[in-house]
Amino acid sequence: MTERIGQLYELEGKKQRPLAEAEAGDIVAVAKLKETETGDTLCDGAKPILYESPLALKPVISFALATKGKGDEDKIMSSLHKLVEEDPTLHVSRDEETKEMILSGMGQVHVEVAVEKLKRKFGVEVILKEPKVPYRETIKKAVKQHYRHKKQSGGRGQFADVHIELEPLSRGAGYEYVDKVVGGVVPRQYIPAVDKGIQEAMRHGILAGFPVQDFRVSLYDGSHHSVDSSEMAFKIAGSMAFKEALGQAMPILLEPVMRMEITVPDDCIGDVIGDMNSRRGKILGVEPQSGSQVVQVLVPMAEILKYSQDLRSMTSDRGLFSLEFDHYDEVPPHMSAKIIAAVKKGE
Repeated sequence: MTERIGQLYELEGKKQRPLAEAEAGDIVAVAKLKETETGDTLCDGAKPILYESPLALKPVISFALATKGKGDEDKIMSSLHKLVEEDPTLHVSRDEETKEMILSGMGQVHVEVAVEKLKRKFGVEVILKEPKVPYRETIKKAVKQHYRHKKQSGGRGQFADVHIELEPLSRGAGYEYVDKVVGGVVPRQYIPAVDKGIQEAMRHGILAGFPVQDFRVSLYDGSHHSVDSSEMAFKIAGSMAFKEALGQAMPILLEPVMRMEITVPDDCIGDVIGDMNSRRGKILGVEPQSGSQVVQVLVPMAEILKYSQDLRSMTSDRGLFSLEFDHYDEVPPHMSAKIIAAVKKGE
Protein backbone atom coordinates (compact mmCIF):
# COMPACT_ATOMS: atom_id res chain seq x y z
CA MET A 1 0.00 0.00 0.00
CA THR A 2 1.09 3.60 -0.53
CA GLU A 3 0.59 6.74 1.52
CA ARG A 4 0.69 10.37 0.46
CA ILE A 5 2.93 12.25 2.90
CA GLY A 6 2.05 15.89 3.40
CA GLN A 7 3.59 18.30 5.87
CA LEU A 8 6.00 17.07 8.56
CA TYR A 9 5.55 18.48 12.05
CA GLU A 10 7.58 18.69 15.23
CA LEU A 11 5.34 18.49 18.29
CA GLU A 12 5.85 20.34 21.53
CA GLY A 13 2.86 19.96 23.83
CA LYS A 14 -0.10 21.32 21.84
CA LYS A 15 2.16 23.26 19.46
CA GLN A 16 2.94 22.02 15.95
CA ARG A 17 5.95 23.42 14.10
CA PRO A 18 6.24 22.64 10.35
CA LEU A 19 9.49 20.99 9.25
CA ALA A 20 11.09 20.96 5.84
CA GLU A 21 12.87 17.67 6.47
CA ALA A 22 13.57 15.03 9.12
CA GLU A 23 16.72 12.99 9.74
CA ALA A 24 17.45 9.68 11.43
CA GLY A 25 16.61 9.91 15.14
CA ASP A 26 14.06 12.73 14.77
CA ILE A 27 10.59 12.27 16.19
CA VAL A 28 8.03 13.86 13.88
CA ALA A 29 4.31 13.75 13.15
CA VAL A 30 2.41 13.35 9.89
CA ALA A 31 -1.29 14.09 9.56
CA LYS A 32 -4.11 12.37 7.66
CA LEU A 33 -2.54 8.98 6.91
CA LYS A 34 -5.22 6.66 5.52
CA GLU A 35 -3.70 3.17 5.70
CA THR A 36 -0.97 3.36 8.34
CA GLU A 37 -1.45 1.78 11.76
CA THR A 38 0.65 1.79 14.92
CA GLY A 39 3.75 -0.36 14.40
CA ASP A 40 3.90 -0.01 10.58
CA THR A 41 7.11 1.00 8.78
CA LEU A 42 7.04 3.87 6.27
CA CYS A 43 9.76 3.71 3.61
CA ASP A 44 10.73 4.47 0.02
CA GLY A 45 8.90 2.07 -2.30
CA ALA A 46 12.08 1.64 -4.32
CA LYS A 47 14.03 0.61 -1.22
CA PRO A 48 11.58 -1.38 0.93
CA ILE A 49 12.45 -2.12 4.54
CA LEU A 50 10.40 -3.47 7.44
CA TYR A 51 11.35 -2.81 11.05
CA GLU A 52 10.21 -5.29 13.66
CA SER A 53 7.26 -3.94 15.62
CA PRO A 54 7.85 -3.41 19.34
CA LEU A 55 6.36 -6.07 21.56
CA ALA A 56 2.98 -4.97 22.90
CA LEU A 57 2.99 -4.82 26.69
CA LYS A 58 0.35 -6.87 28.47
CA PRO A 59 -2.35 -4.83 30.24
CA VAL A 60 -2.08 -4.83 34.05
CA ILE A 61 -5.45 -3.43 35.10
CA SER A 62 -9.01 -3.86 33.83
CA PHE A 63 -12.25 -1.99 34.35
CA ALA A 64 -15.82 -2.74 33.36
CA LEU A 65 -17.54 0.02 31.40
CA ALA A 66 -21.09 1.12 32.15
CA THR A 67 -22.90 3.31 29.64
CA LYS A 68 -24.43 6.61 30.69
CA GLY A 69 -27.03 6.56 27.92
CA LYS A 70 -29.19 3.77 26.57
CA GLY A 71 -28.32 2.36 23.18
CA ASP A 72 -24.74 3.65 23.25
CA GLU A 73 -22.97 0.27 23.45
CA ASP A 74 -22.35 -0.18 19.72
CA LYS A 75 -21.01 3.37 19.40
CA ILE A 76 -18.78 2.89 22.43
CA MET A 77 -17.32 -0.38 21.13
CA SER A 78 -16.55 1.08 17.69
CA SER A 79 -14.95 4.15 19.32
CA LEU A 80 -12.88 1.95 21.67
CA HIS A 81 -11.56 -0.08 18.75
CA LYS A 82 -10.37 3.16 17.12
CA LEU A 83 -8.48 4.01 20.32
CA VAL A 84 -6.89 0.55 20.32
CA GLU A 85 -5.67 1.11 16.76
CA GLU A 86 -3.83 4.19 18.04
CA ASP A 87 -2.62 2.61 21.29
CA PRO A 88 -1.93 -1.17 21.21
CA THR A 89 -1.35 -1.22 24.98
CA LEU A 90 -5.10 -0.74 25.41
CA HIS A 91 -7.22 -3.87 25.16
CA VAL A 92 -10.99 -4.05 24.67
CA SER A 93 -13.13 -7.15 25.10
CA ARG A 94 -16.60 -8.29 26.04
CA ASP A 95 -17.01 -10.82 28.83
CA GLU A 96 -19.49 -13.31 27.37
CA GLU A 97 -20.38 -14.57 30.83
CA THR A 98 -21.01 -11.27 32.64
CA LYS A 99 -21.94 -9.35 29.43
CA GLU A 100 -19.66 -6.50 30.52
CA MET A 101 -17.45 -4.39 28.26
CA ILE A 102 -13.90 -4.62 29.62
CA LEU A 103 -11.22 -1.99 29.03
CA SER A 104 -7.67 -2.92 30.06
CA GLY A 105 -4.53 -0.79 30.15
CA MET A 106 -1.15 -0.20 31.74
CA GLY A 107 -2.56 1.53 34.81
CA GLN A 108 -5.56 3.37 36.20
CA VAL A 109 -4.42 6.73 34.79
CA HIS A 110 -3.92 5.14 31.37
CA VAL A 111 -7.49 3.80 31.35
CA GLU A 112 -8.90 7.08 32.69
CA VAL A 113 -7.16 9.02 29.90
CA ALA A 114 -8.66 6.62 27.34
CA VAL A 115 -12.12 7.23 28.79
CA GLU A 116 -11.55 11.00 28.61
CA LYS A 117 -10.55 10.59 24.94
CA LEU A 118 -13.78 8.72 24.29
CA LYS A 119 -15.73 11.73 25.50
CA ARG A 120 -13.58 14.37 23.80
CA LYS A 121 -13.05 12.71 20.41
CA PHE A 122 -16.18 10.60 19.95
CA GLY A 123 -18.76 12.21 22.23
CA VAL A 124 -19.51 9.08 24.27
CA GLU A 125 -19.42 8.88 28.07
CA VAL A 126 -18.81 5.79 30.20
CA ILE A 127 -18.44 5.00 33.89
CA LEU A 128 -15.55 2.84 35.14
CA LYS A 129 -16.39 -0.03 37.50
CA GLU A 130 -14.57 -3.02 38.93
CA PRO A 131 -15.10 -6.02 36.65
CA LYS A 132 -17.08 -8.93 38.02
CA VAL A 133 -15.10 -11.98 39.06
CA PRO A 134 -16.07 -14.99 36.88
CA TYR A 135 -16.73 -17.51 39.65
CA ARG A 136 -17.71 -21.11 38.89
CA GLU A 137 -19.55 -23.86 40.74
CA THR A 138 -18.70 -27.54 41.06
CA ILE A 139 -19.50 -30.57 43.25
CA LYS A 140 -17.64 -32.68 45.80
CA LYS A 141 -19.86 -35.75 46.10
CA ALA A 142 -21.16 -38.41 43.68
CA VAL A 143 -24.93 -38.93 43.66
CA LYS A 144 -27.55 -40.81 41.66
CA GLN A 145 -30.81 -39.19 40.62
CA HIS A 146 -34.04 -40.38 39.01
CA TYR A 147 -36.44 -37.99 37.29
CA ARG A 148 -39.66 -38.73 35.42
CA HIS A 149 -41.16 -36.05 33.21
CA LYS A 150 -44.83 -36.75 32.55
CA LYS A 151 -47.38 -34.28 31.24
CA GLN A 152 -50.86 -34.96 29.86
CA SER A 153 -53.03 -32.09 28.72
CA GLY A 154 -55.26 -33.55 26.05
CA GLY A 155 -53.97 -35.07 22.85
CA ARG A 156 -50.37 -36.19 22.73
CA GLY A 157 -48.58 -35.93 26.09
CA GLN A 158 -44.95 -35.77 27.16
CA PHE A 159 -43.07 -38.62 28.79
CA ALA A 160 -39.40 -39.19 29.61
CA ASP A 161 -37.79 -41.17 32.42
CA VAL A 162 -34.06 -40.94 33.20
CA HIS A 163 -31.61 -42.26 35.79
CA ILE A 164 -28.32 -40.36 35.98
CA GLU A 165 -25.17 -40.48 38.09
CA LEU A 166 -23.39 -37.18 38.84
CA GLU A 167 -19.68 -37.41 39.80
CA PRO A 168 -17.00 -34.79 40.53
CA LEU A 169 -13.93 -34.57 38.27
CA SER A 170 -10.49 -33.03 38.80
CA ARG A 171 -10.00 -29.27 38.48
CA GLY A 172 -10.01 -28.14 34.87
CA ALA A 173 -11.52 -31.37 33.55
CA GLY A 174 -14.66 -29.59 32.34
CA TYR A 175 -17.77 -31.63 31.55
CA GLU A 176 -18.21 -35.25 30.48
CA TYR A 177 -21.37 -37.05 29.38
CA VAL A 178 -21.34 -40.85 29.32
CA ASP A 179 -23.94 -43.11 27.74
CA LYS A 180 -24.27 -46.27 29.85
CA VAL A 181 -27.75 -47.25 28.64
CA VAL A 182 -28.16 -50.93 27.73
CA GLY A 183 -31.06 -52.86 26.29
CA GLY A 184 -32.65 -49.88 24.52
CA VAL A 185 -34.60 -48.67 27.58
CA VAL A 186 -33.87 -45.15 26.28
CA PRO A 187 -33.95 -45.08 22.44
CA ARG A 188 -30.72 -43.92 20.79
CA GLN A 189 -32.31 -40.81 19.28
CA TYR A 190 -33.19 -39.46 22.76
CA ILE A 191 -29.80 -39.93 24.45
CA PRO A 192 -28.26 -36.72 22.97
CA ALA A 193 -31.35 -34.78 24.14
CA VAL A 194 -30.54 -35.63 27.77
CA ASP A 195 -27.03 -34.24 27.18
CA LYS A 196 -28.48 -31.02 25.72
CA GLY A 197 -30.74 -30.56 28.74
CA ILE A 198 -27.80 -30.96 31.13
CA GLN A 199 -25.64 -28.52 29.15
CA GLU A 200 -28.37 -25.88 29.32
CA ALA A 201 -28.88 -26.41 33.06
CA MET A 202 -25.15 -26.29 33.85
CA ARG A 203 -24.95 -22.66 32.71
CA HIS A 204 -26.55 -21.60 35.99
CA GLY A 205 -25.61 -23.38 39.23
CA ILE A 206 -27.83 -23.51 42.30
CA LEU A 207 -25.55 -21.61 44.72
CA ALA A 208 -25.32 -18.24 42.97
CA GLY A 209 -26.13 -18.89 39.33
CA PHE A 210 -22.53 -19.34 38.13
CA PRO A 211 -21.67 -21.96 35.47
CA VAL A 212 -21.01 -25.47 36.76
CA GLN A 213 -17.84 -27.33 35.71
CA ASP A 214 -15.59 -30.30 36.43
CA PHE A 215 -18.16 -33.09 36.62
CA ARG A 216 -19.32 -36.20 34.78
CA VAL A 217 -22.92 -37.24 34.13
CA SER A 218 -23.67 -40.84 33.24
CA LEU A 219 -27.07 -41.82 31.86
CA TYR A 220 -27.44 -45.45 32.94
CA ASP A 221 -31.18 -46.25 32.91
CA GLY A 222 -34.61 -44.93 32.02
CA SER A 223 -37.81 -45.66 30.13
CA HIS A 224 -39.88 -44.20 27.33
CA HIS A 225 -43.39 -44.17 25.84
CA SER A 226 -43.95 -45.20 22.24
CA VAL A 227 -46.27 -42.23 21.59
CA ASP A 228 -45.60 -39.53 24.20
CA SER A 229 -41.79 -39.58 24.31
CA SER A 230 -39.86 -36.95 22.36
CA GLU A 231 -36.51 -35.20 22.26
CA MET A 232 -37.99 -32.23 24.13
CA ALA A 233 -39.35 -34.47 26.89
CA PHE A 234 -35.94 -36.12 27.42
CA LYS A 235 -34.20 -32.74 27.28
CA ILE A 236 -36.45 -31.48 30.09
CA ALA A 237 -35.94 -34.69 32.07
CA GLY A 238 -32.15 -34.43 31.75
CA SER A 239 -32.19 -30.81 32.86
CA MET A 240 -34.40 -31.43 35.90
CA ALA A 241 -32.53 -34.58 36.94
CA PHE A 242 -29.26 -32.63 36.87
CA LYS A 243 -30.67 -29.73 38.92
CA GLU A 244 -32.01 -32.08 41.59
CA ALA A 245 -28.76 -34.05 41.72
CA LEU A 246 -26.73 -30.86 42.00
CA GLY A 247 -28.38 -29.93 45.29
CA GLN A 248 -27.37 -33.25 46.87
CA ALA A 249 -23.79 -33.38 45.50
CA MET A 250 -22.21 -30.85 47.94
CA PRO A 251 -21.98 -27.89 45.53
CA ILE A 252 -19.15 -25.40 46.16
CA LEU A 253 -17.87 -22.16 44.64
CA LEU A 254 -14.65 -21.94 42.63
CA GLU A 255 -12.65 -18.77 42.01
CA PRO A 256 -10.12 -17.92 39.28
CA VAL A 257 -6.51 -17.91 40.47
CA MET A 258 -3.97 -15.77 38.61
CA ARG A 259 -0.25 -16.32 38.12
CA MET A 260 1.59 -13.05 38.73
CA GLU A 261 5.14 -11.89 38.14
CA ILE A 262 5.94 -8.81 40.22
CA THR A 263 9.20 -6.88 39.74
CA VAL A 264 10.05 -4.50 42.60
CA PRO A 265 13.14 -2.72 44.01
CA ASP A 266 15.13 -4.60 46.66
CA ASP A 267 13.98 -2.29 49.46
CA CYS A 268 10.29 -3.04 48.76
CA ILE A 269 10.38 -6.84 48.64
CA GLY A 270 9.28 -7.35 52.27
CA ASP A 271 6.23 -5.11 51.89
CA VAL A 272 5.19 -6.77 48.63
CA ILE A 273 5.49 -10.32 49.98
CA GLY A 274 3.63 -9.39 53.18
CA ASP A 275 0.89 -7.78 51.11
CA MET A 276 0.58 -10.86 48.89
CA ASN A 277 0.24 -13.10 51.95
CA SER A 278 -2.62 -10.90 53.18
CA ARG A 279 -4.32 -11.41 49.80
CA ARG A 280 -4.25 -15.21 50.13
CA GLY A 281 -1.36 -15.34 47.67
CA LYS A 282 1.00 -18.32 47.42
CA ILE A 283 4.61 -17.28 46.83
CA LEU A 284 6.25 -19.62 44.29
CA GLY A 285 9.69 -18.05 44.31
CA VAL A 286 11.79 -14.87 44.45
CA GLU A 287 14.68 -14.21 42.07
CA PRO A 288 17.18 -11.30 42.12
CA GLN A 289 17.48 -9.32 38.90
CA SER A 290 19.95 -6.40 38.68
CA GLY A 291 18.89 -4.34 41.67
CA SER A 292 15.35 -5.68 41.70
CA GLN A 293 13.52 -8.76 42.90
CA VAL A 294 11.10 -10.78 40.75
CA VAL A 295 8.32 -12.44 42.75
CA GLN A 296 6.33 -15.34 41.27
CA VAL A 297 2.98 -15.81 43.00
CA LEU A 298 -0.44 -17.44 42.64
CA VAL A 299 -3.26 -15.25 43.95
CA PRO A 300 -7.09 -15.19 43.62
CA MET A 301 -8.36 -12.70 41.04
CA ALA A 302 -10.81 -11.22 43.57
CA GLU A 303 -7.88 -10.02 45.68
CA ILE A 304 -6.06 -8.05 42.96
CA LEU A 305 -8.75 -6.12 41.10
CA LYS A 306 -7.13 -2.86 42.23
CA TYR A 307 -3.57 -4.10 42.61
CA SER A 308 -2.06 -1.59 40.18
CA GLN A 309 -2.61 1.41 42.44
CA ASP A 310 -1.71 -0.58 45.56
CA LEU A 311 1.65 -1.62 44.08
CA ARG A 312 2.29 1.96 43.00
CA SER A 313 1.75 3.09 46.59
CA MET A 314 4.00 0.41 48.08
CA THR A 315 6.89 0.99 45.67
CA SER A 316 6.58 4.73 44.96
CA ASP A 317 5.62 3.81 41.39
CA ARG A 318 8.76 1.69 40.87
CA GLY A 319 7.04 -1.71 40.68
CA LEU A 320 5.78 -3.63 37.64
CA PHE A 321 3.66 -6.74 37.31
CA SER A 322 2.11 -9.01 34.73
CA LEU A 323 -0.56 -11.63 35.24
CA GLU A 324 -2.42 -14.41 33.46
CA PHE A 325 -5.11 -16.91 34.38
CA ASP A 326 -3.76 -20.13 35.90
CA HIS A 327 -6.58 -22.28 37.32
CA TYR A 328 -9.77 -22.41 39.37
CA ASP A 329 -9.66 -23.28 43.08
CA GLU A 330 -12.19 -23.71 45.89
CA VAL A 331 -13.37 -20.55 47.64
CA PRO A 332 -12.98 -20.71 51.46
CA PRO A 333 -16.40 -21.43 53.07
CA HIS A 334 -16.64 -18.13 54.99
CA MET A 335 -15.96 -16.15 51.80
CA SER A 336 -18.29 -18.31 49.75
CA ALA A 337 -21.23 -17.39 51.99
CA LYS A 338 -20.49 -13.65 51.51
CA ILE A 339 -20.24 -14.01 47.73
CA ILE A 340 -23.52 -15.93 47.49
CA ALA A 341 -25.28 -13.37 49.70
CA ALA A 342 -23.94 -10.48 47.60
CA VAL A 343 -25.09 -12.09 44.35
CA LYS A 344 -28.58 -12.69 45.73
CA LYS A 345 -28.76 -9.01 46.76
CA GLY A 346 -27.76 -8.03 43.24
CA GLU A 347 -24.47 -6.42 44.24
